[in-house]
Amino acid sequence: MALNPPLRDWAGKTVWLVGASSGIGQACADLLHAQGATVFVSARKASLLDAWVAAHPGADGQGRPRAVALPLDVTDRRALQLATDALAARGPLDLVVYCAGYYLPIDARDYRLDEMLRHEQVNYVGALYLLEAVLPHLKRQAAAGQDGHLSLVSSVAGFRGLPRSLAYGPTKAALINLAEALYLDLSVLGLGVSVVNPGFVETPLTAQNDFRMPALITPEVAAREMLAGWARGDFELHFPKRFTRWLKFMRLLPYRLYFPLIRKFTGL
Repeated sequence: MALNPPLRDWAGKTVWLVGASSGIGQACADLLHAQGATVFVSARKASLLDAWVAAHPGADGQGRPRAVALPLDVTDRRALQLATDALAARGPLDLVVYCAGYYLPIDARDYRLDEMLRHEQVNYVGALYLLEAVLPHLKRQAAAGQDGHLSLVSSVAGFRGLPRSLAYGPTKAALINLAEALYLDLSVLGLGVSVVNPGFVETPLTAQNDFRMPALITPEVAAREMLAGWARGDFELHFPKRFTRWLKFMRLLPYRLYFPLIRKFTGL
């Protein structure tokens, strides 16, 4: 049974991807634009966004471009508010995706508070800033009988504690919990909410890892999985299944089994 209104026909839809200068966010932008959506992309690196826009020509029914760059820093609360207001003035937001992310492998034996807080600000607090800005608009849309969907990109690293994930994992666990609470509150209004939990995806972030990443997939594969999940009306989008199902199983194990298995499988 679908937990959300399915999102299938993207022609004429408006999508905002926050964190789309590379990786999963940019791959989703490519695919959504190819399927007819008007795509707004945000990130700190304006030059990368401008290059993406230049490579994606086309106009909507009103002659407006279907690829638009909105450079911003997700840790800037006011910037997110201004961008949201500008977007909402154009019309309904059909899909808003928070895919901004920061990752540095950190071990408790090399604890660095500044890096811990940087992860928190980008991966979690930025999502809270976005919610503050976008929820009033989405709720007004729902009251007017218009659809809207909010999707948070988390990670399987948020399932349970993992080696070298001291800073990253807790922020992703927070996003999963946040999405669950949002679903309970917003689905009754007719709004869609989903959480995306990818395994290892080949991005500039995972390029830092010096260990073998099982079931590594490309951002393009991740984007296709996400669109398929939204089309089904899923709440949780997790992939690749051959990897994420094992982690879901391990999530159920008692600690006396979980800790030794994680050490054995990761070698860390």
